Amino acid sequence: MRDAARHDGREVLRTVIKGERRRVLAACALNASHQIGEALIPVLIGFIVDRAIVHPDLASFARWALILAVVYVFLSGGFQLGAREAEYAKEHAGHTLRMRLIRRVLDPYGGAERGRPPGALVSVTTEDARRAGGVTFALPIGFGAVIGLAAGAVLLLRASVPLGLLILLGTPVLMGLGQLLARPLEQRSHAEQERAAHASGVAADLVAGVRVLQGLGAQRAASDRYRRTSRAALDATVRAARAEAVQTGMMQTLTGVFIALVALVGGHLVLTDAIGLGELVAAVGLALFLPGPLHTVAWVAADVARSRASAERVGEVLSAPGGIANSEAAARNEHSEGAPDNADSEAAARKVPAPAAPADGAPPALHLSALTHEGLQNLEFAVAPGEFLGVVVTDPAHADTLVRCLARRTDPDAGRLALDGVPFTDLSPRALRARILVAEHAADLFTGSIEENITAAGAAAHEAATTAAAADEVAASVPGGMAAPVGERGRSLSGGQRQRVALARALAADREVLVVHDPTTAIDAATEARIASGIREVRRGRTTVLVTSSPALLAVADRVVLIDGGRLADEARHEELVQRSALYRTAVLG
Repeated sequence: MRDAARHDGREVLRTVIKGERRRVLAACALNASHQIGEALIPVLIGFIVDRAIVHPDLASFARWALILAVVYVFLSGGFQLGAREAEYAKEHAGHTLRMRLIRRVLDPYGGAERGRPPGALVSVTTEDARRAGGVTFALPIGFGAVIGLAAGAVLLLRASVPLGLLILLGTPVLMGLGQLLARPLEQRSHAEQERAAHASGVAADLVAGVRVLQGLGAQRAASDRYRRTSRAALDATVRAARAEAVQTGMMQTLTGVFIALVALVGGHLVLTDAIGLGELVAAVGLALFLPGPLHTVAWVAADVARSRASAERVGEVLSAPGGIANSEAAARNEHSEGAPDNADSEAAARKVPAPAAPADGAPPALHLSALTHEGLQNLEFAVAPGEFLGVVVTDPAHADTLVRCLARRTDPDAGRLALDGVPFTDLSPRALRARILVAEHAADLFTGSIEENITAAGAAAHEAATTAAAADEVAASVPGGMAAPVGERGRSLSGGQRQRVALARALAADREVLVVHDPTTAIDAATEARIASGIREVRRGRTTVLVTSSPALLAVADRVVLIDGGRLADEARHEELVQRSALYRTAVLG
């Protein structure tokens, strides 16, 4: 199984911040300059009051007024540029995190989707990635607020040591209380996102199966299920909102009490003539300034709590173990694929089997040896190069297991599969799937036209594949022909039409080895016979495996393998098995 580094919420946030460190540092510096300027304003006004009223001096007044204007310009520029840098860091961090998540979800070793419906993965890669990336916006704002508080404290110390000490001692206590109050919000925010993701997954499943639900008459049950899920998500959101309201309200109350205490001490100092009129103006101005950064610190604490909750969910996806094994040889082969010209030589130098085709260009041989997995028991058979093989499995569950093993969506518990003598586990999934295509029974179509779906694998010449799969008849029966849209997941087509387009796509990919699972279950017998001949013709000289119980498809096979009870029961041509095997006749002819 692919080794997945553990990504907890803290590690995800550290990585996000590190990736945007230049812009975060620039934003921190600019926001700090803005807050320092804000703290200087009341002090400068105090100086101006002294020069204009207490000790009138026009030249000094003009000089301090000019300094005040310059400080205004710098603090305004610091705010605008700092917000710009922080916003860019936030958006870029969210995008980078989304790309990391998408790469993990699309990793050929799989595993990220295990236990998570598509809707949940969408929620993590969008909303959670956005929230986690938002920490790069919150930190510079919070840093600037802390610097502003420190600047205010220093300036107050110059005016009055008791007021300065009160700020220096009270601010850390206030911030610590903010962190404690933010913990319930973090927990409930995590639960909120979990419920929202689950609701998205349920909605996606219900939309995907709406036709089935209509056929079963189960709309009410489905509606009730979604209503319960949606209600649970709403309750989690309300609980998170309540926690945020409590946290914000408590912080505002504590901040108000703190500011009131500062004002009380400052008023006492004025009444005892410990400070003058200018110092009084500065102290009052700083007292009015302090709630801003204090509220900002409270907001940052709440926002970081939400970011950590989302980062935990992001980390769970990034840390998901791979769905299949990752041998050292496969890892080396995958690494060597980045340099196509040297891939074979590097693999040879490392004594790793290179994933290249045989030198003579012959189709590869496929071999299953003592394969044991989920019902399959010591299954063993080989597919010769260029052979057209039919595989009949009496248990549909065992057929699904065999197809998943051939697609390497899972690795067997015992035994092995090999391509040209090279075990699947010694080839990276990318190298293996470049040579083997497994077209599963429940193949989805993509939003787009019929032609775009058939050429999804990059096939330029697809006419032969389209004809072989009778997809040309599908195009002829719908308005727009090959340019006709298939709708989301092919819902505008019937089941048989979807199967023909999906089969045409698999044939057009023209892989060296093609494995197809039940490609014609929704197609009438006459069309199925034409498709059987078409597949045989278009795959001539290529290795093809059909996992099916269709007599029309099996009749054109070079050989048929019968699997019963997870074991190889018999093998011969279709006609011979029909004559000599009652088990085969039951499985194929009913």
